[in-house]
Amino acid sequence: MSAVVRARLAASGADRGANPVELAVVMPAILVLLFGSIQVGVWFVARSTALNAAQSGVNAQRALQAPPGAGRDRATSFLRASGDWLVGWRNPGPTCTRTATEVTCTVSGRSLSVIPGVNFSVRQTAHGPVERWTTG
Repeated sequence: MSAVVRARLAASGADRGANPVELAVVMPAILVLLFGSIQVGVWFVARSTALNAAQSGVNAQRALQAPPGAGRDRATSFLRASGDWLVGWRNPGPTCTRTATEVTCTVSGRSLSVIPGVNFSVRQTAHGPVERWTTG
């Protein structure tokens, strides 16, 4: 039995133990790519959440005779209901400005961080015309 084991060990030659070493060298790169791709996905979800909140705020503020702050309140309620994909949006919070013809809402914050110590900022703005009576 020991002759068979010795023959196998001798046949493998200098490559014996190379696979674990190769794996130890490649594994950090694989983990970086894995966590990086997850972080990019989380960043896109946070951007989408911020844009949807801004659009929701514009839709509320652009309505005919909408009260001041309706857009900010709608964007805030959207962000509260959407989960924690967008972090730090409460400071300073969604902002909506209304002119005679246009509404602009901006939502900003940071995406969740999968990679410790790395922050990705998110800022999305939506625009829309104000509903109003015109002469035609």
